[in-house]
Amino acid sequence: MLTAILLGFVLGLRHASDPDHVLAVSALVARHRRPLLASWIGVAWGLGHSLTILAVGALIVALHLSVPARVALGMEGAVGVVLVALGLANLRTAAGPEEHAAHGADAAPAREDLRAAVTRAFGVGLVHGLAGSAAVVLLALAAMPSPAAAVAYLAVFGVGTIGGMVAISLGVGAPVAWAGRGPGARRWIVAGSGALSLAFGAWIVWETMASLA
Repeated sequence: MLTAILLGFVLGLRHASDPDHVLAVSALVARHRRPLLASWIGVAWGLGHSLTILAVGALIVALHLSVPARVALGMEGAVGVVLVALGLANLRTAAGPEEHAAHGADAAPAREDLRAAVTRAFGVGLVHGLAGSAAVVLLALAAMPSPAAAVAYLAVFGVGTIGGMVAISLGVGAPVAWAGRGPGARRWIVAGSGALSLAFGAWIVWETMASLA
């Protein structure tokens, strides 16, 4: 059983690298020039994602619930809507004045900016966790011999996801911080991340609507 729970940690690390997760965090991180802030965004996203999976998963395990296919599809569609919103926000930021798109590279981030970035990442993580909870819970139930072990698996899976998201946030944030020092480069980075998030989110929404039709 211990091996299966440890496997949950490894799968959580891998789960963090899903394309929709990477694009969401990239869109969030691209708006800031500081790798340290990027790590906090990863922590907040991972916490939101993990709390949703643990809460929903524990409820499903305890009450022996099942998630209807249409509900699961609707949750996936919500992820697409969030990605579209993030993409539009980044494109709007990139189209604004240069000083609005980014602060000075060496300026300390304002407390309210840090709070807003972390809160935004936490909320996005909540939605992503809700969308993936059904599949993760099914895997936990299949791998674990008891409901208590399944909940433990979900908790360890969440820790792995947080670790993976911090690594991805830093992996994106460090190059962005370096590249964004060039004149006008910041605008293109924010716009590019926004365009990718918008396109992938629109594709998810389209696929979801087609499946529900």
